[in-house]
Amino acid sequence: MHPSRPILAVGIDLGTSHTVVASVPLDGAADDIALLDIPQRSTAGEVLSQPLLPSVRYQAAPGELGEAWQQPWPPQEASTDAPAVIGRWARDLGAAVPHRLVASAKSWLSHNGVDRTAPILPWGAGDDVAKISPLAASASYLAHVRAAWDRAHPAAPLHQQTVVLTVPASFDEGARALTLEAAQLAGLSGVQLLEEPKAAFHDWLLLQGDALAKQLEDSRLVLVVDVGGGTTDLTLIRVEAAPGGGLPALTRTAVGDHLMLGGDNMDLALAHQLEGAFAGEGQKLPTARFAQLVQRCRIAKEQLLAQNAPDQLSITLLGGGSKLLARTQSAILTRAQVQQSVVEGFLPQVQLSDTPGKRQGALRGFGLPYPADAAISRHLAQFLARHAGGELPDTVLLNGGVFHAHAIVQRLTDLLTQWRGSAVRVLHNPHPDWAVARGAAAYGLAQYQHQQQAAQAQQESQSNPSQTQSQIAQAAIKSEVSRIVPRIGGGSARSYWLLLPGKKEEAPQGICLLPHGTEEGVRIVLSGRRFALKLGQAVRFNLLASSQSQAQGQAGQIAALSGEGWVELPPLSAVLPAPEGRAQPQVEVQLQACMTEVGTLEVRCVAVQDASQSWLLPFAVRGAVAAEAMAGSTDVPGAESPNQLKVSVPRLTEAVAQIDRIFGTQAQEVTAKEVRQLRQSLEKLLGPRETWDAGLLRALFDALLTRAKRRRRTADHERVWLNLAGWCLRPGAGAELDGWRIAQVWALYAQGLGYPKEASNWTEWWVFWRRVAAGLNEAQQMELLEDVAGHMQKAVQKNSKSSHGSYDDMLRLFAAMEAVPWQYRQEMGRWMLQRLKREGETVQTWWAIGRLAARQSLAANAHLVMPPEAAQEFLNATLDQDWRKNETAMFAAVQMACMTGDRARDLPDEARAQVLEKMRSSGAPERWIAMVEQVVQMQAEDQKRSLGDSLPPGLVLL
Repeated sequence: MHPSRPILAVGIDLGTSHTVVASVPLDGAADDIALLDIPQRSTAGEVLSQPLLPSVRYQAAPGELGEAWQQPWPPQEASTDAPAVIGRWARDLGAAVPHRLVASAKSWLSHNGVDRTAPILPWGAGDDVAKISPLAASASYLAHVRAAWDRAHPAAPLHQQTVVLTVPASFDEGARALTLEAAQLAGLSGVQLLEEPKAAFHDWLLLQGDALAKQLEDSRLVLVVDVGGGTTDLTLIRVEAAPGGGLPALTRTAVGDHLMLGGDNMDLALAHQLEGAFAGEGQKLPTARFAQLVQRCRIAKEQLLAQNAPDQLSITLLGGGSKLLARTQSAILTRAQVQQSVVEGFLPQVQLSDTPGKRQGALRGFGLPYPADAAISRHLAQFLARHAGGELPDTVLLNGGVFHAHAIVQRLTDLLTQWRGSAVRVLHNPHPDWAVARGAAAYGLAQYQHQQQAAQAQQESQSNPSQTQSQIAQAAIKSEVSRIVPRIGGGSARSYWLLLPGKKEEAPQGICLLPHGTEEGVRIVLSGRRFALKLGQAVRFNLLASSQSQAQGQAGQIAALSGEGWVELPPLSAVLPAPEGRAQPQVEVQLQACMTEVGTLEVRCVAVQDASQSWLLPFAVRGAVAAEAMAGSTDVPGAESPNQLKVSVPRLTEAVAQIDRIFGTQAQEVTAKEVRQLRQSLEKLLGPRETWDAGLLRALFDALLTRAKRRRRTADHERVWLNLAGWCLRPGAGAELDGWRIAQVWALYAQGLGYPKEASNWTEWWVFWRRVAAGLNEAQQMELLEDVAGHMQKAVQKNSKSSHGSYDDMLRLFAAMEAVPWQYRQEMGRWMLQRLKREGETVQTWWAIGRLAARQSLAANAHLVMPPEAAQEFLNATLDQDWRKNETAMFAAVQMACMTGDRARDLPDEARAQVLEKMRSSGAPERWIAMVEQVVQMQAEDQKRSLGDSLPPGLVLL
């Protein structure tokens, strides 16, 4: 049965703070746009319908909400054991119990430093709170909207309508892909994506009706500033008057970089401002109470910036437990304070030549990577300097709830006037809270009408062959004018470049994959470039994007990727399926790129010999350790690996030949000495192994993996394979498709060792799994943990002499298990503390304890870090040591007390102050002191000390 034809265009603004839905009949006009009143609980006993659905979710305790959480309908991923509620009641419940509130899911969806599909929200919540992923949270808001729509429009279910879903213009391709996935999880497939600033401008255009051309006759360059709850979006739109008084031509010429700066940051600023009133001057509130203060400030900010706002509000924080009333405190927040904090903190007076500061400010959130400089005005100045080309905008449209405040509007317009030397015109936006949703619905209508118009023109052309294309176009223009549904052109807001291999000392080069301005649906084929890929192996292409004019190349153009403004996208990666019966066939392909009609970048590999054979390359959006840009290409047919290599292809081919000589299918005459010296042979070709970058390492690992069956020829073969493969795959995450690689090697775990009586083989076995542990999931780590625990007990009983490897190596493996629940790591740590009471225990135990309770995790596992209160026990143990004699214990304390800027992970200030005092009296290195005092990047030598191995060049800790 075919689905019914759509009868409505529906726009959904899936905002950080609120979700709004608007619709318009496809046979109607702009005046027919209506908002959907979304039913949601306002209290335990009341369901309220209103256009704004707060984009928050409250993860309640079992029984806490009774049966009320199931009305008006139960959220996705909720159950009696883990009830949840969405919308206004969730927001109010979360204001009192913030550690159960899922907020800013949209910001988390764009945070590539975490696994956005893992249950990590509410961030920093205890184990008594059911967690949900940013993806699932976003899907649950859309599912709530779908249920509300279907109840209101039973004859026109939402999944059958033309649905336009808005995203920030600055969202990268990974965040866009996840937004579409969230829609699919909510039962909405085939939705279109639209940039929020374009949607807001669409709404303004439609409100002008027949006067649109007159309204824009003096405008040449429009700046759209959209400040939402989680992002600030900047967009420039060129206006060109049409001859004969028709609709002006509108072209979006530039968008800003992703700027996670909005209402959430303003709430944090107000909370920081009031914190001293509740905690005492110079003191900090506990994480849970500070989160409560942030929520209270958000509610107060919205009330104090609204029209007819009161002069002041009282901010009250409730106590907890038996001290509920005794600890209740209040402070006054005035309207003037809010405007002053927001205006001076986020829109300070700056010059057009100013650029954002690099030093991290005080406005840090709960795990989100907010920009170092909170001054929107400096980011705006940089944006205009990059994109306006000397011509500053003469017109500005402001969107977002923050612009309800006249003082903020005034400051921004004053800045623009000062920069351009003459007054800037402010377009009136009567409803900034739902302009984006209305504009999205209008865009859906315009798209539908454009398709109908094109179909009609085609029919007319067929029925009247004498009619010229010019006549058809003129008729279309008149039709467009009569409907007053303008379209904003401009195509792709960025140019997309494929990073090419090159020497480390040389400037990186790229090939233009999709030029800036490419219209939706236009497919670009790099016909002049061919890529040789092997099927059945990992393929990786790294892309960069730029919206700057100097990066706007032509398709196929090769250029140096220099200057600022380059954004590294999630890599494109896949394992291209190999046909059965052929061992690793190779295929020559060309790359094909397209900005799809739904608003996402699509890249395919198309076989040169058979254009009907193609493979879609998906973006990797699951979150992992960030990797240095690595391209998946080579121009030389027959290249061994698709990864970018900082060595020449002939050298790599020689290296693979060396591996094949030892582990290949054809038995070759090799001595035991040649087997043992494989690593040294590779280093003669490729340089010291510490210098092998991530692309080279994974290429070598892939060669070892395909020859894994021959690792058991002798005990030496097995030992060398484990040592080299572990080094090349370390830390088990970071390069795309490492998940696929880990799945392949995990199949080897059940096979165990081929030479279990060799103690040195056991050592290499444990070292291999420690090196790749960051790529193992919880279930795999738990299985490994149980296994190694048994062997450790035997090693302890035999006084560290065991045929199953050294106790120290097993201990280090124990400490690398980050994915297991922190309670297991706490239990391990306590067992280690007991061991330390015995004489002869090695310093490796202190290293392991430091790793178990460290604040900084590997492989985007920040949500699995041991809570500060649990880590305190281990910190106290290190403080009992003489750090002048036991530097390993001091470094363990550094790892436990280092500052991340995330209140959910950082130790209390008092504990860090105690560590700092002892460090200074013990002569600690200045770089260690800096790690505890402020948020700094751990240096390479300390990373190596912390992890037990150096990270591959090109991989960094997040």
